Amino acid sequence: MARKNKLLETPPYAVEQALKRLGANLRTARLRRNLTIQDVAEKIGTGPRAVGDAEKGKLATGVGTYAALLWAVDLLPQLEDVADPAKDKEGLALSLTQGRERASTKGDLDNDF
Repeated sequence: MARKNKLLETPPYAVEQALKRLGANLRTARLRRNLTIQDVAEKIGTGPRAVGDAEKGKLATGVGTYAALLWAVDLLPQLEDVADPAKDKEGLALSLTQGRERASTKGDLDNDF
């Protein structure tokens, strides 16, 4: 029996709204450049439906599609700021108190081959 993806069925409200804003922003950028959905779809190598779904902020749309759309409208460099560790104030504060580099350790490696 296939497992259902609960994220797609009932996403957190903030996630759903963020993707809708991203999609709307991508649509605005495309229209400002006088590009059709077909133009952008051909440029990124996908179909018009994927572009339309991204512009609607659909959760099932792959992150690669969103990144390619940012590239198509010359906004990809803005993606570099997403989850930038240097801008993660909470993470930086926690790392100063915990000093961890990994989420978990599974033991030390040995040299037995």
